[in-house]
Amino acid sequence: MLYKNMTKYILFLSFLSLLTTGCVNKHGVSAKYYSDCNEYYDLQGYYHKECGEDDIMTYKEMGDAFKKKKKAPEGNVW
Repeated sequence: MLYKNMTKYILFLSFLSLLTTGCVNKHGVSAKYYSDCNEYYDLQGYYHKECGEDDIMTYKEMGDAFKKKKKAPEGNVW
């Protein structure tokens, strides 16, 4: 009985991990595995690379979500 429950649990976790790893790329979590990048040179010859517009959440946003926000002072100290 315990063996059947443990097998279901392991299969569920492995299936869940396969679903979530396909959408993590170098920019963060997105709907696609490879993020589309727009690379171009402007009229002055400067190189531009714009990536991550299709990301759901970036790694920076994930880090900011777990940081504790400092409480703003309620009034003057004096």
